[in-house]
Amino acid sequence: MYTFGSGILIGTRTDIADATPVSFGLVQEVTIEESASVKEVYGQYQYPLVAARGTVKTTGKAKVARISGLAFANLFYGVTPSAGQLATSFAEAGSVPSSSPYTVTVVNSATAADDDGVTYAASGLPLTKVASSPASGQYSVASGVYTFASADAGKAVLISYTYGVTGSGQKLAITNPLLGTTPTFQALFYTTFQGQAVSLKLNNCVSSKLSFQTKLEDFTMPEFDFSCFADSAGNIMTWSFAEAS
Repeated sequence: MYTFGSGILIGTRTDIADATPVSFGLVQEVTIEESASVKEVYGQYQYPLVAARGTVKTTGKAKVARISGLAFANLFYGVTPSAGQLATSFAEAGSVPSSSPYTVTVVNSATAADDDGVTYAASGLPLTKVASSPASGQYSVASGVYTFASADAGKAVLISYTYGVTGSGQKLAITNPLLGTTPTFQALFYTTFQGQAVSLKLNNCVSSKLSFQTKLEDFTMPEFDFSCFADSAGNIMTWSFAEAS
């Protein structure tokens, strides 16, 4: 039989009750690798006289094209997403008033969180942040209100900052857990071609790596690395093939 394409991959937490299955998200590549240590005994000859297999390690890797907060939360961090988000306003346009007060109130000042810098719109040069009483080329900020020097009156600026959003999105608040805190999940891989299916159930997995890489003129494709181990009944995995070949 033959297979074609990347298939699908679904993870279900095994360390919590009644967990909801979560798709890894538009899988582009899946790699399952079995590696075993082999010990050999030699005599006076070049080749071993006997060999025995020791421990076996099962690892997997999935590259996905869709960013899923649920997958990040369940399969790597082991946390529950909360409603809302910490959004970013990058290079929001503003203009320093021509007369006092020389302040600019950003659009999302009511929920402003962190200042991420100010630049002059004309030159792109950054202004310097100070605690108060800014001079030319400086600014101060409090609760989403940016204060500038009188010497910068009338100048256009670009302001970047983060702010809270409560009506949409989700966020993952990651704290520092104790060593040994390990979210585990069952993984199901499935693919089909010409009516012939292959599936693999991995009974217990733990994610060892989550990669998030951006690239100019390309899509972001997060990667999950995971290792597999036995469940409480000693089961590791089940391969299933539509054809007895």
